[in-house]
Amino acid sequence: MGDPLVHPHLEELVQICGEEGVRIFLVTNGVLLREKQLEILLHSAFRQVNFSLHSFPDNFPERDVEPYLEKIFHYTELALAQRPDLYINYRLWNLADPRGKNPKNTEILNAIESRFGISVPQNLDVRLQKSFKLQGRLYLHWDTEFTWPAMHLPVLGNKGRCLGLKSHFGILVDGTVVPCCLDKEGDIRLGNIHESTVVEILNSQRAKAMVKGFQNRKLVEPLCQRCQYIERFG
Repeated sequence: MGDPLVHPHLEELVQICGEEGVRIFLVTNGVLLREKQLEILLHSAFRQVNFSLHSFPDNFPERDVEPYLEKIFHYTELALAQRPDLYINYRLWNLADPRGKNPKNTEILNAIESRFGISVPQNLDVRLQKSFKLQGRLYLHWDTEFTWPAMHLPVLGNKGRCLGLKSHFGILVDGTVVPCCLDKEGDIRLGNIHESTVVEILNSQRAKAMVKGFQNRKLVEPLCQRCQYIERFG
């Protein structure tokens, strides 16, 4: 649940990705964005940078949103000029409709419209359209909120599929390999990179059972059976 901008070796990690030809998709709330990080986030290794704007009013309901947005807008304008190939998403995932019912959400949208000289249509159905182009490769992206899975939550079902272990997997700070970023507590511990290779871990019996289950629309892991996000693949 940490933000990548606080990682003490962020610059080094980005350089390694650049040398190895690994493209980076970074997600941040942007609260900790500082001037010294702008150059790092403009590195050619980055393919996409996502700003979770909805997190600011959720976490700081009494704070002025303008200074927060100004930092993100400044970075965006640098990227549009220096990295026109870079995708940038402004995420507003707690909107039930384009304008939402939270005054802070409306304030954020108004600021975006004013800064980039656009108008977000009032009648967009976010169930059918998840993104709206603002300029170049800059997009608004919205979706409904979801509850992060946890073992103490009730079982939602045992049928479904997921892209975990198909297009991605996660590595937690202690080296634990998990099927996706939603397993933040390491409940589905597939192995540890300090003990085994990634290839060995992804070919383990537990990992293979999960993949086979997803292929057959069966959720074999208890945490997956409690995951609301899986409903998006229904």
